Amino acid sequence: MAHYIIEKRIRADGTPRYRCTVVIKEKTKVIYRESKTFSKQQIAKTWGTNQASKIEQFGIPQKNDITKLTLGNLLDKYLSDPNLGEKAGRTKRYVIQMIINSDIANIKLSDLKTHHIIEHCRARAASGTKPATINHDISYIGSILEVARPIYGINIDKTVVEDARPLLIQMNLIGKSQRRARRPISDELNRIVEKLQERQSHKYSKIPFVDILNFSILSCMRIGEICSLKWDDVDYKQKAVLVRNRKDPRKKIGNHMFVPLLGEAWTILQSQPKNNELIFPYNSRSVTAGFQRVRNKLGIIDLRYHDMRREGASRLLEQGFAIEEVAQVTGHRNLQTLWNIYISLFPNSLHAKFNKLKEKES
Repeated sequence: MAHYIIEKRIRADGTPRYRCTVVIKEKTKVIYRESKTFSKQQIAKTWGTNQASKIEQFGIPQKNDITKLTLGNLLDKYLSDPNLGEKAGRTKRYVIQMIINSDIANIKLSDLKTHHIIEHCRARAASGTKPATINHDISYIGSILEVARPIYGINIDKTVVEDARPLLIQMNLIGKSQRRARRPISDELNRIVEKLQERQSHKYSKIPFVDILNFSILSCMRIGEICSLKWDDVDYKQKAVLVRNRKDPRKKIGNHMFVPLLGEAWTILQSQPKNNELIFPYNSRSVTAGFQRVRNKLGIIDLRYHDMRREGASRLLEQGFAIEEVAQVTGHRNLQTLWNIYISLFPNSLHAKFNKLKEKES
């Protein structure tokens, strides 16, 4: 049975808008969704009532009729596809859902033009969204439009995104994210470790924050990877562990990789209690939340948990490991990322080598 919901949204200029969404569910899955935004709540309510009544009377619109399907319908279809959207990463699903909740989702596929894409980007920029984030919107919309015809039989013009992209770049509405080079400086890491030690010593605390933080640096793993490691995947002979489904833009699932646990990383792993199939049986969000609270309390600015991965790679490069060897630990397929880290370290490493040579001469 069709029903509708109305959401009040406030634009950047402070004016209210009312988004009416007509939904049909089959068990727990959404099988049809149609939305439209209005300036007045009563108009939105009238439209929702009429649309729900039409669907009850005439049935669900034909699935592949682009004169009736909106962009939001297509995005919903993609998200609920077990071979596509359901296998997408958390970030991609979040971005697509955000687009579904925006005005561009109300545009019918037959009416979708390049200027709609540009208007969407203007609205996102006006709300304070950065060009790199808006670029994700455009990339995901483009990729979903591209699969619409061969997979769903929806004959839509996918060039609307391709035509918009150069203009969006020229208008500085989309762009690449700035390369981060942040590492803990001075005694930042020691201060964080000290506070994390206090946090984990609380009576009801269960997470070994210090062990996990040090393991993150030494293993160069993402926190999500660490909290998914299993005891059954530990190779005791090679002092390594199998990281399953490691992040790779070209391969979302099945990208398993044995990672050597160098030095203290192996010791930390061995010290964990074996009362769970997971080595670190904790919620990754809880780990990063604890880190962020401590960081904020200390007044440390712009240091993210993911920066620990860069810190670990930097330490290995500083110790003299080749880029190819470091990639065996970090899992980077594209060595350019590691090369960029190396370049940022290069001046200091040259000074260190020069000073050593001078010491030998004297």
